[in-house]
Formats: sequence, C-alpha cells, structure tokens
Amino acid sequence: MSEMPIKARDPMGWCLALAGTFAIICAVRLQIPSDLFFDETHYIPAARELAKDGLFLNREHPPLGKQLLASGLDWFGDHPLGWRIAPYVAGILAFFSAMRAMWFASGERFATLAFGALLASGFILFVQTRIAMLDIFMAAFLALVSWQFAAALREPETARWRLAIAGAALGAAMASKWNAVPLAMLPGLVFAIARLSAGRRRLIASTRGLPVPGISLAEAFVWLGIVPLTVYALCYSALSGLENGPFQSAGLIALHANMLELQTQVLKAHPYQSTWAEWVFNLRGIWYLYEVVDGAQRGVLLIGNPLTMLLGIPALIWCGVSGALQRHWARLAMALGYSVALGLWVFAEKSVQFYYHYFLPSFFLLGALALMLDALWQSGHRRIAGGVVLASVAVFAAFYPILSAAALSGPSSFENWMLLDSWR
Repeated sequence: MSEMPIKARDPMGWCLALAGTFAIICAVRLQIPSDLFFDETHYIPAARELAKDGLFLNREHPPLGKQLLASGLDWFGDHPLGWRIAPYVAGILAFFSAMRAMWFASGERFATLAFGALLASGFILFVQTRIAMLDIFMAAFLALVSWQFAAALREPETARWRLAIAGAALGAAMASKWNAVPLAMLPGLVFAIARLSAGRRRLIASTRGLPVPGISLAEAFVWLGIVPLTVYALCYSALSGLENGPFQSAGLIALHANMLELQTQVLKAHPYQSTWAEWVFNLRGIWYLYEVVDGAQRGVLLIGNPLTMLLGIPALIWCGVSGALQRHWARLAMALGYSVALGLWVFAEKSVQFYYHYFLPSFFLLGALALMLDALWQSGHRRIAGGVVLASVAVFAAFYPILSAAALSGPSSFENWMLLDSWR
C-alpha cells in the first residue's frame, strides 16, 4: 500500500459531517427508556459496584468496558445519561475511525463516504451506540486500530506513532471484551507475512521493504505485540488495590482461568439465542425492548438492515476473489476480517450465542459492500452505486421508530416491521 499514493482528495470534512450527523441521530431519545433494559441490567450494576465499593462483578468479562461505564456514572450521575454516555461516545469514535480506516485502505472518496452511510444506516452500530453494553467499546478500539494501522501502511513517515496508538488500542479492545482477540492478532501477522514475502535477508532487523519501510519486524513486534499485552495488563492493575477486588483471593492467572470457565459454561436456552448461519442471512434478531415504558409503547429491535446485510454477502465473495486476483489489499482485508470475526463464533465453545455477536463481522461486510459499490461508481454505474446507498438510508428511516425507542401506537405496532416471522 505504501507504494500506491492516494490520488483523490481526502474527504475529512465529509467524514466529520457524517460523524456529526450520526451523533445527532443517536442522541435522540438516548435517555429512553429511563430504566435499565436488556443487558444493561448486568453491566450497569457491575459498573456501580466497581465505582462504589470496588467489587468486581460480571467476572466473565475483562474490566475496561465496566470501568468506562463507571466513568460515565462518575461524570454524569447514576441515571440514563450517565449509563449511556460512554457507549455513545465510543459509538461515534467507532463510526469516524471506520471511515478513516476505509479512506487509508482504499484511497477512494466514494468508498469512504458510502461506507459511512452504510454503517450509519446498517442498524447494528446505531443500536449498540445507544445501550450500555461492552461490545461498543471493543468495536471502537478495533476501529481505531484499523484506522491507524491502515494509515501506517499508507504513510510510512507517520508509522511509528500510528503503530504505537494501534498497539495501545489493541490492548484496550481485548480489555473490553475477549471477542477482540482473534482480530487483535491480525495486524502483527499481516506485518510479519508481508515482511517475509519481501525476501529480506535480515528478516528481524531489516527496516527495508513492505509493509512499512523504516520499521523493522522487531520494532513492529513491540508496537503490535508487547504494547497491547502491557495495556491489557494495566487495565487489571487498577483492580489490584481494591478491597473487594478479584486479586484478594486469586492471582492474574487464576482469575483468567475462572473467566475462561465462566465464558464456556453451559447456559440454559434463551428465547433470543441464534446461530452464526442465522446472523449471515439476517434471520434472527433480538428484541432489546418491547413494552410500555415512559408513557408509551416502545421497542428496540437489534437486527441488520435487511437490504445491505444481504447485498453484503455477494460483495464479500467479490472482494475475496477480485482482491486475490488483482492483489487489491483493501478488498482482501474485508474478506479476511469478516472470516476471522465470524469464524470465532463458528468454533467458539459458547453454548448460547446472540445476534449482537455479529457486530464486528458486520463492519467488514458493509466495508465489502462499499468497495463493490465504489467499483460500480468508478466503472460508470453511478446510479446503481448511489441508489443502493440511498436505499439503505431509506430503509433505516423506515425502521427508525423501532430502533430508537420511539412512541408507538399500540401493542401490535411491531407488526409493521416484521418482514420475517423469525424476527418476532
């Protein structure tokens, strides 16, 4: 990538404008419902205890996400804004970082802006930005990694500080939720494979050749290996002095063994559980909320945009094939990232899985769709490319009431959006 200078003009202004628009849309009814809903009932009590008494609850997950939720309570109080302000900020960071990653990976203005529009209207990021769960922190830090790593490859003169930021964000992503671990391994592996393919004699110490001239494999190991593990460990160090913390009865290794045991325990069946195959074809979502609350019937449905989730499947195949044949690294990155992010759940020993586990794969799926639409745009089929983006926004607007806890007309209002019986 460093051998391919970007010819188009950086759409930074448009990226900021889209991020601002997304922030405004997400802020509407952010404090509704005024009570905890869905998994907020697990994470907010854990954040409260962590902030108040130093008690480490919800031990199957690392501490950083709960620490960030606790910071929201400290700054804004123990009420809906305090619960959701940290996820809200993380969601905006994830959105902006993802667009910047696309820009540096592809160098194409239309792909970058189309990706932003597809992400904003893809349903999943919008819903997760507005609820106090841990997934949004993991996604935000991984999006930041993607931005900085892609920029380091594109602009080697800035690589050192960008790789340092990427390494710190990798550690923060893993310290938010373990789902980040498979993707967190990719930057280091990509760097090592690229340098190996460059055929340098002094493989470890050489600073010449791809992927980043001026950075040796040894130095890259520091930024993408040592720094992430150090940041991850530092997130636990804050718990070491807690009177009721986990280290009073066990060390770090024993704590992680217990966390792994909790992660792989056999859980009883849940009405909204689903499988990875159902996620791919957008067959089974989750009702985060559907009840009379705050004076009206309201609902929050987590499902993917029915248009782009399906169009993204052939786009991923196209990215994988054309990326390999044409050595188009941005396309290959989308196919690889999706495969790794989804592959975790194909093989994970987790008895009950949910659609929100498709959150990370959906970034790559929509990225693949943006790149395919960009190819159509570049080949002169601009009405098709632009029409898909506009159609995605229109579908999002149609579903907005059931995504944003708007007041509905009555208990049967959900029927207006049930395109599939399996969504019920």
